[in-house]
Amino acid sequence: QVQLMESGGGSVQAGGSLRLSCTHSGYTYSYYCIGWFRQAPGKEREGVAGIYTGGGNTYYADSVKGRFTISQDNAKNTVYLQMNSLKPEDTAMYYCAANRWSCGSWQAYNYWGQGTQVTVSS
Repeated sequence: QVQLMESGGGSVQAGGSLRLSCTHSGYTYSYYCIGWFRQAPGKEREGVAGIYTGGGNTYYADSVKGRFTISQDNAKNTVYLQMNSLKPEDTAMYYCAANRWSCGSWQAYNYWGQGTQVTVSS
């Protein structure tokens, strides 16, 4: 049973930073993809960043390139999303997700965490 748990959300002013954490466990395979997604009220869920835990290859949505960084600590089974230069439009529920191979294919993710709220005020 794949389990994903997010933490680190909160409220911050525009221009500030937050770091989200996703602790993952239970996947049958040694290496797989972990991604970060977000969904704002009234909007569709969008993929933000992904990483392959086996090699560290990373993938980003254009909307966050240069501001967000995904990274991992395999010893802790944790993937991080460092979010800098936050904007009010980054306000959303952020979810981490997993899939076997397709780290940059947002539709391929099929295991999900419960989410953590990020609110950016202007």
